Amino acid sequence: MKGLRSKLWLWITLASVVYVFQNAHAAVPGNASEATQVSWDAPHNPNPFIPGYYADASVLQTAKETFVYATEDPWGGRTLGCWRSTDLEHWRWCSLNWPTKEAATSPTSGDSMIWAPSVIAKNGRYYMYVSVGSEVWVGIADWPTGPWKNALGSKPLIPGNYRPGYHMIDAEVFLDTDGQAYLYWGSGLHWVNGHCFVVKLKPDMVTFDGEPRDVTPGHYFEAPFMYKHGGRYFLMYSEGKTTDSTYNVRYAVGSSPLGPFREGVNSPLLVSDPANSILGPGHHAIFARGGKSYIVYHRHSLPFDSSSVRRQLCMDELKFGPDGEPQKIVPTHLGPALLRQTPRDAGALPVTATASSSLDAVHDAKRVTDDNYATRWIPAAAEKEAWLQLDLHRVMQPSRTEIRFEYAWKPYRFKLLASLDGRRWTSVEDHNSTGEVGSPVTITGLPRARYLRLVFPAAETPVSIFEWNAY
Repeated sequence: MKGLRSKLWLWITLASVVYVFQNAHAAVPGNASEATQVSWDAPHNPNPFIPGYYADASVLQTAKETFVYATEDPWGGRTLGCWRSTDLEHWRWCSLNWPTKEAATSPTSGDSMIWAPSVIAKNGRYYMYVSVGSEVWVGIADWPTGPWKNALGSKPLIPGNYRPGYHMIDAEVFLDTDGQAYLYWGSGLHWVNGHCFVVKLKPDMVTFDGEPRDVTPGHYFEAPFMYKHGGRYFLMYSEGKTTDSTYNVRYAVGSSPLGPFREGVNSPLLVSDPANSILGPGHHAIFARGGKSYIVYHRHSLPFDSSSVRRQLCMDELKFGPDGEPQKIVPTHLGPALLRQTPRDAGALPVTATASSSLDAVHDAKRVTDDNYATRWIPAAAEKEAWLQLDLHRVMQPSRTEIRFEYAWKPYRFKLLASLDGRRWTSVEDHNSTGEVGSPVTITGLPRARYLRLVFPAAETPVSIFEWNAY
């Protein structure tokens, strides 16, 4: 198996080098500082900026918070991932009541799970356009976290058979500066390029205002995103296979949100950088903040595993040149300055992490204190009762501890123990019966201790942790 994976990795790497060489102009940095890179597993890397495996993100900003809605990997779940933050550096997972596979189904639904949300605020409410069963559904709520409900009752906005031969997914809503809303959608099938459709929406946000138009630009596969800048309309989208390094972001330009569109001179904007362990960037969203534009996109988790599609969310700045065209984006592990205003683990106690075992050197116990969501600890596969321990280096009383498990939505069973000397242990909390979900899982009311230990039973959910801190 290791030999096969090595060969697959070599093949993917060679394919990536060929692809990037063919698109070499896409990887040229705008200036020297943009070219600065660090190793993907270096401590304190801000990218990925959310712990876990997510794709196809949508960004919603309110006066106080920023929300990110995204597909759960691998290949979608029975609901969506949702994260919220007040500073874009510290993110907390939130549970959504909708969409679910059961609530959003119709006679034309397929077996596909829940993918690619797009969320917008209008009319004092929030609207979500999301792919469920390879068709587009609309949800409505009074708050970004819900409760959400089907806006059209038991039917989708765009049924799966709306345009036979094309994939009716990846709906993206765009609100123009005059208040008019537009909806874009469409994808190819079997990794063959698809078609992009657009339609005006009536003020109710759930009714088409006229017939949809086919505005497919060159090299279009899926994931349309409309962004307006300098009075021009930039239809951005993805091409290639999201399962490998060919996935990329392209764009086309028009003078109207309804087109026609010509492919941009700097397309593709964002491509793989295998030399820096950045593979398959795409299906993005763009938001503006402080007079700057930022792109949120997914790329493959590391170390790359060709047998599993697990993507993570990253962010970099999107700049426009004097000609008004978006400039080539250099994907980074450091991310933009927006993600580096303060250390993400500021206030955490200096600790040393050890474990009963580790799967390998890449997944060592020290990874849980490196402030890097690309790395994680995994115990040895054969271990029946694994434990992970923090040495606080002196006896003290921490105010809290925060655990970021691999999957925020999966229940993890564990006990938290404390010790003054590393020999005699007392139970602080026991979550063995029902498990605990969330990220971070926060525990307060800690006793005086020098050591904290998490003990995991042999469970149906294998344990794996991105970060564990004490404060």
